[in-house]
Amino acid sequence: MLVTGTGLDEERSYLEECRAALRGMRDGARFNVVVGEHVAGDRYSAERLGRHLKSLAKELAEEPEGPVFFGRLDFGAGADAGDHRGRRYYIGRRHISGGTGRQPLVLDWRAPVSTVFYQADVRDSRGVTTRRRFGWSGWPPVLTGFEDERLGEGGAPGTASRILAEEIERPRVGPMRDIVATIQPEQDELVRTGLETSICVQGAPGTGKTAVGLHRAAYLLYTYRRRLAGSGVLILGPNQAFLGYISAVLPALGEMDVEQTTLGRLLAPEPSKGPPKGSDDEAAAVVKHDARMAEVLRRALYGRVRRPDGPLTVPDGAYRWRVSEEELRRVVDDVLREAPPYGVGRERVLSRLVSLLRARAEARGQTTGTAWTRRTGRAVREFLDTVWPVARPREVVAELLTDPNVLAGAAGGILTPAEQSAILWSRPPRSFKSARWSEADAVLLDEVAGLIERPRGYGHVIVDEAQDLSPMQCRAVARRSEHGSITVLGDLAQGTTPWAARSWPEQLAALGKPGAAPVTLTTGFRVPGAVVRLANRLLDELAVDVPRTRSFRGDGLLRFHRTSDLPGTAARVVREALGHEGSIALVAADDALDGLAEAVRAEGVEIAALGEGSDGVRVTAVPATLAKGLEYDHVVVAEPAAVVEAEPRGANRLYVVLTRAVSRLEVVHTRPLPAGITPAI
Repeated sequence: MLVTGTGLDEERSYLEECRAALRGMRDGARFNVVVGEHVAGDRYSAERLGRHLKSLAKELAEEPEGPVFFGRLDFGAGADAGDHRGRRYYIGRRHISGGTGRQPLVLDWRAPVSTVFYQADVRDSRGVTTRRRFGWSGWPPVLTGFEDERLGEGGAPGTASRILAEEIERPRVGPMRDIVATIQPEQDELVRTGLETSICVQGAPGTGKTAVGLHRAAYLLYTYRRRLAGSGVLILGPNQAFLGYISAVLPALGEMDVEQTTLGRLLAPEPSKGPPKGSDDEAAAVVKHDARMAEVLRRALYGRVRRPDGPLTVPDGAYRWRVSEEELRRVVDDVLREAPPYGVGRERVLSRLVSLLRARAEARGQTTGTAWTRRTGRAVREFLDTVWPVARPREVVAELLTDPNVLAGAAGGILTPAEQSAILWSRPPRSFKSARWSEADAVLLDEVAGLIERPRGYGHVIVDEAQDLSPMQCRAVARRSEHGSITVLGDLAQGTTPWAARSWPEQLAALGKPGAAPVTLTTGFRVPGAVVRLANRLLDELAVDVPRTRSFRGDGLLRFHRTSDLPGTAARVVREALGHEGSIALVAADDALDGLAEAVRAEGVEIAALGEGSDGVRVTAVPATLAKGLEYDHVVVAEPAAVVEAEPRGANRLYVVLTRAVSRLEVVHTRPLPAGITPAI
């Protein structure tokens, strides 16, 4: 039962106390920044303290004005309450101090005791007698009521929480919100998985897999802050529109310093010049993304190493040191067998040759100081440039894709002649510096860069829409998480690339984490029942083995509109959707979207292109290929048949498009509907 009486007045009074304490924390943080530089014992300590204090002050200053707390736990006096016997805790998005010697006014949702808020139930109360959920409305948020669940002795299973349901079904306006107030037990277990463990979350649309990944990032940074301070957390999304959509979640959870990017931007050949300008046809892209290209590139790179074909003579004043051809070959062959990164191998050959010469010089009683080592190293480098030359990723890949003989030498027995022909540049650039690289080329360049020198590694990597990664993209991710863990998020049914995964064990092996076990989320919280039932019918047309979804919600509107005037009907349906609360998306095949958007504007309705960021514009024109990961309250899908025909895995794309709606879905079409979504009679 939602309580709005005397008890609510007491909670509002406590709320004001919390807000005052939070203001005090902000003021104290600013004051500490001013005086902190004068209290450290040395310059290094002062710098570290200053950075910490400024980071804390910035974090508190940017704290969103959201609800201060969303839950309360009352523990009983029984032994099962443990150290929390008789205590009361408020749970919120961040810790709020109660002052020296006092219990915190609000506990961070990531604190160990907060786990009980999500996991306790009547069967296992964990010492909790009452769990309270708070209802909020408006902006700035106003506390409007609360509900209590009796979990202690004598408690009985109750009806579903009205506050919980309203929060889940709240209209979607603006970017994605956090779900700290609505995390379900199975989601909480995934969020709180330890840093050492890699996990894979298979989840249908609306099951909260993206939210689980983001909240796990916040949890890991809270729990393992020192261990992640140097390596950090990387979040990889499918496109910039998706990153913009999720951008507000981590700041709302108090985490500002997380790198969020797309794999394309991470691997950009020339970051200062923006995304790759070149393009590939599908045949070339499929070959370049194939895992076999890793061996082709390794051959092309190490094919530059030459066996010494004569002795090395190094002048040393009036004396000349001589290293025989046999000794040189032994050094080079030993390093090749050790298989270090190419750049490390080059330096290793140099170091061993200099050491060999130093031993001979010292045996003759010569002093070999820094000047001698530098002088000898320069002489050896001239030889090294011949047998183990410096390699640049762009130069290596450009030569491979330009010269048929080089490609044939590296790809012989790996790629067929037709595959080699597919990836050769039809119009080679004058040099690698003027090449127009494609997105597929970017994975080749990254592979070679990784063979030359190991890239920066992260303590934890979160990959969303991971089912769409190619084997070569998986290798790029694996290189950056070789010594860390990963969270893999995706849905095999939403695989739309030519190389999309059909099995999680295979994809996890490609990501370098074969031991990670897939966990499936099957309850849809954001997608209503009417849409889930439609999506489940379409699953029968997709060549993937995933379980059907059940919806937490029994609501939702689903309507089909057969028409002879597609633009006019789509515009009318969009205009009518404005009569409902929330965001609206018009989704269509990419090449048809502009015309449909113009028809909407002709009806006097303002519509923004995806990514424009037009404030206050409720309607967005969304290309079908960029819809993945996004959510809108009301979705109007125009001509599903055209979406299916636009690409080889068009049925999977349609599955993505239809499941963007979190309240209402309307399908407008002139042509017969694709198999699987014919309206049920």
